[in-house]
Amino acid sequence: MGKAKAERRLSDNEAKAVARSIRVSPQKLNLVAQLIRGKKVDTALAELTFSRKRIAETVKKTLESAIANAENNHDLDVDSLVVAEAYVGKSITMKRFHARGRGRASRVEKPFAHLTIVVREVEEIEEAA
Repeated sequence: MGKAKAERRLSDNEAKAVARSIRVSPQKLNLVAQLIRGKKVDTALAELTFSRKRIAETVKKTLESAIANAENNHDLDVDSLVVAEAYVGKSITMKRFHARGRGRASRVEKPFAHLTIVVREVEEIEEAA
C-alpha cells in the first residue's frame, strides 16, 4: 500500500538545496547569505568565489547544488535563474568547557546552522535601447 507521494511545496519554476549542520554560527552564516539574496546565479557565484569569509565556500557548494537540482530535476534554464531565497536556521549547539585559572572552568558553545537556498527561473525583461 504505502504512503502517498508528498505534494511539491515549491512552484514549478523553483528548485532548492539544503545544507544541514554547518559548523558556523547562524549570525555569521546569515551575513554571507545576505550577499546573494535576489541576485542572478552567476553574479552570486562570483561574489562567493571571491568572498573572504571562511563559510562562503560551503554556501557556494549549496548554491551549485540548487542550480544542479534546477537543471537536472526540474528542467529549468540555468542562465535565467535568480536566488529567490537564502535563509538560515539554528541547529544544535555543542557545549564544551575551557579550563581557566584557579581550577575554574568556563563554557564554550560551538553553534551549528542550517542553510536553505531557493533558486527561481525568471523571464528575461528586455530593455529598450
